[in-house]
Amino acid sequence: MTTAPVAGTTPAPVPTQSTYQNRVADYWNAEENPVNLELGKIDDLYHHHYGVGEADWSVLDEPDAALRRERITAELHRLEHAQAELLAAHLGPLSPTDRVFDAGCGRGGGSVVANLRYGCHADGVTISAKQAGFANEQARKRGIDGKVRYHHRNMLDTGFASGAYAASWNNESTMYVELDLLFAEHARLLGRGGRYVVITGCYNDTYGQASREVSLINAHYICDIHPRSAYFRAMANNRLVPVHVQDLTAATIPYWELRKQADHLVTGIEDTFLNAYRNGSFQYLLIAADRV
Repeated sequence: MTTAPVAGTTPAPVPTQSTYQNRVADYWNAEENPVNLELGKIDDLYHHHYGVGEADWSVLDEPDAALRRERITAELHRLEHAQAELLAAHLGPLSPTDRVFDAGCGRGGGSVVANLRYGCHADGVTISAKQAGFANEQARKRGIDGKVRYHHRNMLDTGFASGAYAASWNNESTMYVELDLLFAEHARLLGRGGRYVVITGCYNDTYGQASREVSLINAHYICDIHPRSAYFRAMANNRLVPVHVQDLTAATIPYWELRKQADHLVTGIEDTFLNAYRNGSFQYLLIAADRV
């Protein structure tokens, strides 16, 4: 799957991938999880991440089984969208002429949110050819494909022009790559003063090594969750200076508690996340940093 290159970029139709990255690509090419697809069908915003904010618990009291499922699905999607809006709010101020980079874009919801908020151009990158094709089709349906495009590329080596982006982000995708390599690419792509934002789960290394729960999450998603300190160290190594850090751990617990009640959407990892958040070994962070 290829797309027209961004001006000033080197075409990169086939990402260079390690054996591990091929496994990750295979995973996401095959993924058809209802917790991603059913939520996205509500408004054609496919987010592929978790939610934040207090839940509307009244959805659990709905007596009609079919309507209960529908209301729970809609509420989980609302919480996911709130998370995407929170991230996007930290990218600005941006103008319609600015370009932003969505690293590990999944099925593309984050780029659409940024475009709707700022009117900006957006380039999303995913290691999954299937996700890139799906996301580009969604952009065409919305009539924003002139500004929002998705590319089957490796976010560690995009081929995009240096300094071309006013803002960039990762939303729950950093656990698939080495942070120094990732932040070096973001620093290259961002102009001086450009903003980078990440929302991620990380393990609390003041507790020592990764907990059993974190190891189970790694196995479930074929990923490698980083310690909290690694983010700040890798940013410092790559000209990214944190300007805002927000602990979202408490804010994401309602999403997981509600998802645990959604029989049609559970994946079996819900209790592991809740236990990890509650015992303090795992945290959900937002970090915004400026490129200097």
